[in-house]
Amino acid sequence: MVIFDFLDPIGDALEGYELTDQVFSNEQWREVPPAEENIIIVNIGGDKLGPEARRITAQQINIINSFGPKVIGLDANYRNLKPDTLGDLMLADALSNTPNIVMYAKMLDVGDDGIWNDIEYANPVFTQDHMTGATNFPIENVGGEQWQFKSNRTFFPREYYRNKETGEIDTVLAFAVQVAKAFAPEKVEKFLARNNDEELTNFTGNVVDYGRTRLGTRFYVLDWWQILDTMQYTPDLLKDKIVLMGFLGNDFDDVRTTEDKYFTPLNTRFAGRAFPDMFGVVVHANIVSMILNERYLDQMDETTAWILAVLVCFLNVVVFSIIYYKLDKWYDGITKLIQLVEALVLTFIIIVVFHYFSFKLNLTWTIIAVLFAGDSLEVYYGVIVNAYEKIEKKWLTK
Repeated sequence: MVIFDFLDPIGDALEGYELTDQVFSNEQWREVPPAEENIIIVNIGGDKLGPEARRITAQQINIINSFGPKVIGLDANYRNLKPDTLGDLMLADALSNTPNIVMYAKMLDVGDDGIWNDIEYANPVFTQDHMTGATNFPIENVGGEQWQFKSNRTFFPREYYRNKETGEIDTVLAFAVQVAKAFAPEKVEKFLARNNDEELTNFTGNVVDYGRTRLGTRFYVLDWWQILDTMQYTPDLLKDKIVLMGFLGNDFDDVRTTEDKYFTPLNTRFAGRAFPDMFGVVVHANIVSMILNERYLDQMDETTAWILAVLVCFLNVVVFSIIYYKLDKWYDGITKLIQLVEALVLTFIIIVVFHYFSFKLNLTWTIIAVLFAGDSLEVYYGVIVNAYEKIEKKWLTK
């Protein structure tokens, strides 16, 4: 409605903000965790590398592979071949010599039943017979393009695909889950046994992002040129590790890029966020780390949330009704005070429970019920009940 247009700036500023962000991005709630030693992130670079980009990526893969990582995850779309035939051949050869690699897949054309009808892979020249994992994040399922700013909080451990040839429903693991499975299958088995269609991501860190994010030293990271210079690191940095390769800007000095970048709870700005803080490959790293360390997050389901909201609303109505009849002159002041205290207490409980128990309470409807119960009850008694009694009296006197 036009009359409420003046509220748009407030809504825009708070869009994407949740109370639990306080736990992720506030150092008073969450201490700096130790560096993740099992995961190394490598930047594959971007347009700055020009037509030789795939040649450079091929060299990167060959060097990484020579140091014996346990698994490599390549989060890059090589759907089409390039005019640089030599670059394509070099990349295809490097991939053929790297059996322990997980490659890009993207689910397309989701049906009303939540099952996907198509999958996009890299070109068969590159995919070969390698493992693949779905790189989709839930935010992409509701429209929008990859380059648009998006918030990222959750992921789908599994995707379901309707095989056109057999008509059967196939299961496709998420990219990060597939990578973790190649590294520690027993951890993934335990994780998938939770049987959740959607999981909250426990964001524990980022790569350096010049003050836009907290915990920017959580993951070891190498720029595209550093991995080529073997004097920049020691072999044990990569040996038996997970190496995630993906886009982190043209280089680490490319601080303004927004391609494949998301707003996360680690963003240093709670509201009115101006710039996304985490690249997609780092989001995958956080998911892998969560699975390997078994630091899962749980959340209240919608049914429980509604039941709790109804119960709290009922209790408020009972208490407010007593106040209405016993202390009618004090009704407004007392009920407003109770509502304010309840809302603050519920807000505090959400943050504390998430911090100490890694459980996300869904109390949105409960808080709404609390805030509207007093005035709604006053309208009921002051207008509806009085109107009903007046009408009833009129009919009885006829």
